Amino acid sequence: MSIVDRLAAARGDASADLVLRNANLVNVISGEIYPTDIVIHDRHVVALGAGYSGRQEVDLTGKFVAPGLIDAHVHIESSLVTPAEFARAVLPHGVTTVITDPHEIANVLGLEGMRYMLERAKHGLLNMFVMASSCVPATDMETSGARLEAEDLAQLVDHPWVLGLAELMNYPGVALGDEGMLDKIALFEHLALDGHAPDMSGLMLNAYVAAGVQSEHECTTLEEAREKLRLGLTIFIREGTTTRNLKPLLPLVTEANHGAICFCTDDRIPADLIDHGSIDHMIRIAIAEGIDPLLAIRMGSSNTARHFGLKKYGAIAPGKYADLLVVEDLRDFRPEQVYRGGILVAENGKMTAESGPPRRVDLRSTVNLSSAAPDFAVPAESKIIRVIATITDQVVTERLVADAKIVDGSVVSDVERDILKFAMLERHRASGDIGLAFIKGFGLKRGAIAGTVAHDHHNLAVIGADDISMGAAVSAIAEMGGGLVVADGQRVLASLPLPIAGLLSDLPIEVVRARYDRMIAAAHELGNRMSDPFMVMSFMGLEVIPKLKLTDQGLVNVEQFKLVDLFV
Repeated sequence: MSIVDRLAAARGDASADLVLRNANLVNVISGEIYPTDIVIHDRHVVALGAGYSGRQEVDLTGKFVAPGLIDAHVHIESSLVTPAEFARAVLPHGVTTVITDPHEIANVLGLEGMRYMLERAKHGLLNMFVMASSCVPATDMETSGARLEAEDLAQLVDHPWVLGLAELMNYPGVALGDEGMLDKIALFEHLALDGHAPDMSGLMLNAYVAAGVQSEHECTTLEEAREKLRLGLTIFIREGTTTRNLKPLLPLVTEANHGAICFCTDDRIPADLIDHGSIDHMIRIAIAEGIDPLLAIRMGSSNTARHFGLKKYGAIAPGKYADLLVVEDLRDFRPEQVYRGGILVAENGKMTAESGPPRRVDLRSTVNLSSAAPDFAVPAESKIIRVIATITDQVVTERLVADAKIVDGSVVSDVERDILKFAMLERHRASGDIGLAFIKGFGLKRGAIAGTVAHDHHNLAVIGADDISMGAAVSAIAEMGGGLVVADGQRVLASLPLPIAGLLSDLPIEVVRARYDRMIAAAHELGNRMSDPFMVMSFMGLEVIPKLKLTDQGLVNVEQFKLVDLFV
């Protein structure tokens, strides 16, 4: 078909592919909700109103029709499944488009990883746009599997599915005029430039925004979000599995400023995606908290499309793609039907369409550990140590100073005070490098948890009550070629293999969810009480989020942006 065919259907000279009759249209452009027919032909909405016929006609009997939802910032890798399986999870929830930063797999496989994600999204049922990963590695205080400079990213600038430069996590480097960061910004300055500047304020924030940054998704307080909004940043309010910022930031939203606010999920695990959803979940919460439904839907659709220049997405109007959803109750906002390109892809929470089999893509081995057994011993250099302290529902941490528990001249885990040994093993080059620290908040009374998901370098993280359990967990991961493990002594209690870059499973998302749930249950058996200890652990190595983090190179004081000694 062609534009000529669509125009004929729009004039009523030819029957359309589909007419949705008696719909209550949520018109995010005019700001109205009113009854009309929606006419769809050749993947597009071609008309609104009466007087049209269709080869297929569906009577919606007054149900509400809203545009397909758009996630402004998501790392698909955090779902632990491939893009096709991720699509199966979010499409029934009305998410038809995502803006993804594949910097997790890029930090492991570089451009090869980004091309893998693009290839897996090709011809899929979900619109998946990519932001070119700006910080691979995130900083020089870690060892990642790849390094991407401006000249490497240049080949992505004109890619039709690449919208711009992903979150600029080296925010001190940007503000201070780091040459490499400015080269990347210059390369993508005509496209979207995503920010990442947790707790940044004042003069340095002004410099960061002046570099050309356009958005921010790291706000955790109302004051932080308001300052950044006033400087011109589009605020992506985030509600991930661990980062629950929606309710604290909703008071920011007004009728006057909501056009500069979008919704994003950033990182969500399979259970959250399947049970609660994605952007639809955020819209339900926003409405329940008193936000007008029309404003909430805009923040989950048209605002995001407009921010990224997606002219044919985010609204229901002639010339737009026919990505839309049907809900019975606008305030409950649970999609009954989801259309992508005018095709019904999901109904009543289940997929009704399938994508074709993916083309084979071979990836190199990425879990390359030293042949020598890791040495977790921490010889006591003083009686006082720095401790990473977790914060509930956040990925930021606090810095603590505590008395060390010393046994036979070495610092060991102190389960009574919940101060556990934390190790980060380099897994890309088999260098044997290991960072050692102590962390509070995981609550293990015995055993260990470990995984090759450790943002953003994705080295092997392991937290344990004793060295034997930690060693057993590492050995199990090495044998699997990447994944997540719970061990107690020499016994492996639960495991989830992640053979694709040590990040993704090749299993259906329902199977991954079941095994992941078992992982969490096993961790709880050992004393952990977090809703998701593996997601929390995965962020304890991210040295661009305050305040104290661990990489394979050692402890990082994020606010000072430098390595610091474990001992005080």
